Amino acid sequence: MENSGNSALLREYVTYLRVEKGLRPLSCEAYERDLLQFAEYLEGENLPLTEARHESLSGFLEHLRRHGVESRSAARKLSCLRGFYRWLLLDKRIQRDPTINLESPSSWKVLPKSLAQSEVSEMMERLDMAAEHPEADAIALRDRAIMELLYAAGLRVSELTELNVADLSLEAGRALVRGKGDKERIVPLGRAAVEALESYLKRGRPVLERKGRMSSKLFLSVRGGPLTRQWIWQLVKSSDYHASPHMLRHSCATHMVEHGADLRTVQTILGHADISTTQVYTHLALGRLKSVHREHHPRARRKAD
Repeated sequence: MENSGNSALLREYVTYLRVEKGLRPLSCEAYERDLLQFAEYLEGENLPLTEARHESLSGFLEHLRRHGVESRSAARKLSCLRGFYRWLLLDKRIQRDPTINLESPSSWKVLPKSLAQSEVSEMMERLDMAAEHPEADAIALRDRAIMELLYAAGLRVSELTELNVADLSLEAGRALVRGKGDKERIVPLGRAAVEALESYLKRGRPVLERKGRMSSKLFLSVRGGPLTRQWIWQLVKSSDYHASPHMLRHSCATHMVEHGADLRTVQTILGHADISTTQVYTHLALGRLKSVHREHHPRARRKAD
């Protein structure tokens, strides 16, 4: 079927929708636009609409995702295509429905945005310079400890603001965190985070504590009271204009997986109740598995010419 054949087929289907299904003109136009977009995509495979394969539909959905089409819009396009190919099948114009067993875009998992390791390093270096300055004040020590802890343990903002001094076990390199549903978990702290916290507890927090009422909270404001979640967000934004506390949490998980951590470990550290939440990082884990396989499996690489 030539392009003219595609056009004739689409006109016939739109007429069917308007006359037989009673769809409004605007809805028919939307269906026609979606089908035309798929027909144009198929031109790259030199296929008419009636010869589209399951792989063609999968490729089209992946094409939409790569070009930033939201899952809701892609799901609508897929629904349109399902209806179209069901009509063709019932009318005996095709032998098989290519949309069968296609995953709905509404279930697409989008990997949360994270910072590159170099960006995190630059951010922490700036905080280190301020905290290690001979005239460094309590605020610089506190801010560095906050940022190190957000990245080291992948904490949520609410978890960080609720931390008490008694929740830290710096000798053991860990902290007790209360997550969603008041569930407790132990998170490990790396060397950089431990050292930043030790400096803050020794030289920063006592200064802030004297300025206000007694508080058991780990991080205190300039007046000696607990910090708010909004303030933590502002701190991260001021350190890197396009960063956020949640982005540091995702950076923690992303960088761990890139360096070989398994998803169960990441799930435990982040406090995800269900492993499915952690599985947005699956493609990173698979990427590492492939690289390790290529490097170590005797038949994974091509023989040298």
